[in-house]
Amino acid sequence: MKKKLLFVCVENSNRSQMSQAFAIIHGGENVAAFSAGSKPSGIVNPKAIAAMKELGYDLSSHDSKSLQEVEAYAPFDAVVTMGCGDACPWMPAKQFIDWQIPDPKHMEPDEFNKIRDLISEKVKALIASL
Repeated sequence: MKKKLLFVCVENSNRSQMSQAFAIIHGGENVAAFSAGSKPSGIVNPKAIAAMKELGYDLSSHDSKSLQEVEAYAPFDAVVTMGCGDACPWMPAKQFIDWQIPDPKHMEPDEFNKIRDLISEKVKALIASL
């Protein structure tokens, strides 16, 4: 059985999108990855697209989505939240994890890529723990 993972941040334009991408990269056929935002911006940040392109992943094919758009895929094996605080509603899942990762939206490319790489490591560890 594939493990189902949901990554949630506020705008679903940076952190949760990169998390979903890394779950696909690191989890392969063993993972079904989803992402959503508590207040989706409607776009994937061009900085996130550029940062992932450096690693050979095309994030431009992703869409910024609301939680309502992914709730049909519940229950999840894990729901990972990133900075959405009180705006993160409950979603059926076996475990809930909160990652304190700063929003890289306004960061310069070097700092943005440090957040990207942190997310990659956290996603790898999460998949290994499932």
